[in-house]
Amino acid sequence: MDWVPIVFITFKVLVFGTCMFYAIKWHHDQGTKAKEEASRSLTSAERTPDGSK
Repeated sequence: MDWVPIVFITFKVLVFGTCMFYAIKWHHDQGTKAKEEASRSLTSAERTPDGSK
């Protein structure tokens, strides 16, 4: 019975580590996506003569 806590703690660390990795990755990708959209809207606004769409 001494192996049960070791297995459960190891499983918990792996699951939480994986979830944290994907959460950080998702937030990073969302920030990158927002920056790209902002730069696209800036460049499209610069192309129009009056600055509006």
